[in-house]
Amino acid sequence: MFNFQNLYLFFIASLLLNLTPGNDMLYVASRSVSQGIKAGIASAAGIFIGCFVHILAAVLGLSIIISKSAYLFQLIKFAGAGYLIYLGIKALMSKSAVKATEEKPAKANYLQLFKQGIVTNALNPKVAVFFLSFLPQFIDPSSSFFKFQLFTLGIWFDVQGTLVLIIVACILGKTKNFFRKNPKVWMIQEKITGLILIGLGIKIALSSKK
Repeated sequence: MFNFQNLYLFFIASLLLNLTPGNDMLYVASRSVSQGIKAGIASAAGIFIGCFVHILAAVLGLSIIISKSAYLFQLIKFAGAGYLIYLGIKALMSKSAVKATEEKPAKANYLQLFKQGIVTNALNPKVAVFFLSFLPQFIDPSSSFFKFQLFTLGIWFDVQGTLVLIIVACILGKTKNFFRKNPKVWMIQEKITGLILIGLGIKIALSSKK
């Protein structure tokens, strides 16, 4: 059902992308630092559901687009590679870091945080564009299992990302003082990942589907 090389690239790319500090991670990080571990986990669970919405949209939309035009598939492939390179450059240029508040943590409403996580992710057009451009380059558009492949990779990415966010919530919920004193630790990891993402994006752009 899957091409082994494509899966190999997907596992690397998905792990790096999920480890790269982005809107979702910073959102969970801020909730965890200000309101505790459970608040971060509730936010991560909401993001998981929001991401699932984008997966379903990608499965329904891409199955039509790719089945009709190999040219469009190539455009999507290069768009995905370009997106990886863009994320890498953005990571290298970023000066952001986790910022902890000195205020007393507010009492968390976990259901509200869960709903906010859903809305934050589901209504983010960048996430929709990401799935539309990223997932197709790791599957065979001519396969009769196309939709299954797309859905499986999307679920893998979503589950993996959620696990990363939960780990972030658990760590930051207990080590907020460390990040207050060492904000550069977050930035160093971001720079290293940025370089790898750029290299991976170039490799994908130059690779052949055969």
